[in-house]
Amino acid sequence: MGRIDHSAAGAILATDKNKWIGRILGYLIAGHHTGLPDWHKEPGTKGDPLSERLSNPEHLMNALKGNPPENILNTALPSSLPCKSQDGGSELVHLWIRMLYSCLVDADFLDTERFMNPEKSELRPNEVDLVMLRERLDVYMAAKENGALDTPVNRARKEILRECRDKGRSLEPGLFSLTVPTGGGKTLASMAFALEHAIRHGKKRIIVAIPYTSIIEQTAAVYREVFGDDTVLEHHSNLDPARETAESRLATENWDAPIIVTTNVQLFESLFAARSSACRKLHNIVNSVVVLDETQMLPTDFLQPIVSVIKSLSTYFRASVVLCTATQPVLSGKVGTGKDILNGFEGGSVRELMSDPEKLFSVFQRVRVRMLGQAGERYEWTEIARQLQEHEQVLCIVNTRKDCRELHAQMPAGTVHLSALMCPEHRSKVISEVKSKLMTGELVRVVSTQLLEAGVDIDFPTVYRSFSGLDSIAQAAGRCNREGRLECGDVVVFNPPKPSPSGRLMKAENAAQELFRTDPELASSLMPEAFSRYFIRYFSGLNGFDTEQIMDLLAGNDALKYQIQFRTAAKRFKLIDDTLQHGIIVRYRDGKANIVALIDQLRFGGSNRKLMRQLQRYAVNVYDPDLKQLRGNGLIEEVNGVWVQTADSLYDPVFGLNIDATLNFVY
Repeated sequence: MGRIDHSAAGAILATDKNKWIGRILGYLIAGHHTGLPDWHKEPGTKGDPLSERLSNPEHLMNALKGNPPENILNTALPSSLPCKSQDGGSELVHLWIRMLYSCLVDADFLDTERFMNPEKSELRPNEVDLVMLRERLDVYMAAKENGALDTPVNRARKEILRECRDKGRSLEPGLFSLTVPTGGGKTLASMAFALEHAIRHGKKRIIVAIPYTSIIEQTAAVYREVFGDDTVLEHHSNLDPARETAESRLATENWDAPIIVTTNVQLFESLFAARSSACRKLHNIVNSVVVLDETQMLPTDFLQPIVSVIKSLSTYFRASVVLCTATQPVLSGKVGTGKDILNGFEGGSVRELMSDPEKLFSVFQRVRVRMLGQAGERYEWTEIARQLQEHEQVLCIVNTRKDCRELHAQMPAGTVHLSALMCPEHRSKVISEVKSKLMTGELVRVVSTQLLEAGVDIDFPTVYRSFSGLDSIAQAAGRCNREGRLECGDVVVFNPPKPSPSGRLMKAENAAQELFRTDPELASSLMPEAFSRYFIRYFSGLNGFDTEQIMDLLAGNDALKYQIQFRTAAKRFKLIDDTLQHGIIVRYRDGKANIVALIDQLRFGGSNRKLMRQLQRYAVNVYDPDLKQLRGNGLIEEVNGVWVQTADSLYDPVFGLNIDATLNFVY
């Protein structure tokens, strides 16, 4: 008979028994090993679509020749669905099928593991009592509060924590917002809410999703200090392998841990994935508390499918979701103009955890935001550099790597440069040195791209910010007088020599410029009302909230007939387009590891998970044209599928990777 396609045979048998329920099972059976298929063929997508596999009866006929057990053939399918698609409309169907698929593949992986590798199975973490974790948090917070001075800010932090605890116990599951100013302690306050809420409503775990790995490392470190290493699972690409254990590596496969700290990329790309390895964790999001930190960073190009899946998780899969930020975007109701409308959360469905956010923001008002010059007036880098040199400790954040290099060139020796062209190990070392100088009162001037803006716990008396979106300006302000040591920190917003590049960055800048022009007092206040006004303007200028048409593929008119393009949607749903970016391992020599020895391991021993984790700390991402230029200049080589620096001229101990370097380049 030759090779029998048992997965296609099983899918056909299921649809023969019941067209609609069988079709749902068909996706699971046919995609058991190879991933959820598309319904119909899409150009450039691998694998046969489900419709074609179901249309070939020979698959089942050949399988029946093997005389499979009668009890399998005669198993009856349910006559009705436990989760009817029409209850949530077409938006629910794809997620429901994915959840069923997740249960199937995780159970299969675990059963196989128990049989083939029982020693490995025993390493899987045991269930942790969330009540015990709450007790650890209570002890930690009591000690923290006892050691704090009795100031208005610390009293406000205490009130934020109390409200979060009270609301966690009193509110029914659903959607929430936590609008807390920078420095208000939302990392621990949101966890306090999540633990109280999970215990009160019998939820299994807490998932904290964060936009940047730099914030993740800081947040996870706080949680490990509170709860211990064995209860906090970090799942992101930049994890230091020294912090991994055999147990944590297993837990990342299916998120079977009490507290998970991950990225938006990992969470949402999994929710729209087709591969079994990525979908495996999804059923463990059910009945959990999901905290989405820095909600304003959710990518607008994918905002519609993200909002849609959050609704479904909350309404049908018992997940409580917290939208947590100091700069709350407008995500309820109809947002945008013309055809480019975001169908947000239903009015009133998102409940704010703070009873009076405006009052909180007035308490935490630790900076004065002022605009340099008149609206539209631009300043050369020489003038900005002159003003920065008037300060002993100052941070200037600009919009692009090019701006960062140009401004830094105008600054005196010793000025710190920070950008994403520096590898993570390099950046971490420099940021640590900057923090130390700030604490000891030494002279320290920093010119940085936006990487210092979100979540990095650093405190300057003066911050300059190149004009950008109001949320970015507020994030920069959060690096100024963060601990309230001064009566008022100084945040200066200025127009750089050239406007922002076209696209979302320019539209964000234009929306903020308009608000500063029409209502400068409100814009400078950085109060919640300012962000509502800003986001309405910004969203109205965007060209859609589903630019890859994910909703058409997953929740179009055919979804209620279970005709869904799983594989194509997964291919398009990429929050970071890794087809346009390439990691280059650089020879940064002041890190914790011997990078030359690691590259030799890669060259002579090949890649493995632990080695790649270590190398990730020394990776810099570049785009296609830059990669081609570096290859053409003979500065990189491919070693076992990984791009590696070959010439010392490529990486500088101050600036990081130099795209324009040549073999003979000297800094």
